[in-house]
Amino acid sequence: MLEEEGLLSRTKIYATDINQKVLRQAKDGIFSATHMTAYTAAYYAAGGKRDFAEYYTSNYGSVKFNSSLVKNVVFYPHNLATDTSFNEFHLIVCRNVLIYFNRALQERVYQLFDESLVSLGYLALGKKETLAMSEISSKYNFVDKNNRIYRKNS
Repeated sequence: MLEEEGLLSRTKIYATDINQKVLRQAKDGIFSATHMTAYTAAYYAAGGKRDFAEYYTSNYGSVKFNSSLVKNVVFYPHNLATDTSFNEFHLIVCRNVLIYFNRALQERVYQLFDESLVSLGYLALGKKETLAMSEISSKYNFVDKNNRIYRKNS
């Protein structure tokens, strides 16, 4: 989507995870073709304009995404439970991770996100995750309730 809007070359994306193997796989861009139908549908639902298959090649039950899509991506190990903020961000996407954390750890991560987001920045959580009971909830408004996307107040 960033490529189609002419924004990819002006964007720096930090892809983080605690698991180095997951980071290597993401950097290599090789994934099982099992979920490509769902990914394709999500791409078009989000406003994708091109043929989604232009972005990858398929072979023997796997797909490899074009390496040009990750040229501005920094793959970085980061532990939400122990690490601190390392940058200011306009958008943080953390989907379906916090549901595995206890309440205290969730609150720590919400504080981390709040410290990391710029004023008027966006936070996207998973479908079963919410800021509703967090200490930072008053600092955020829903942009899209169904998709759990929040915007930080100024």
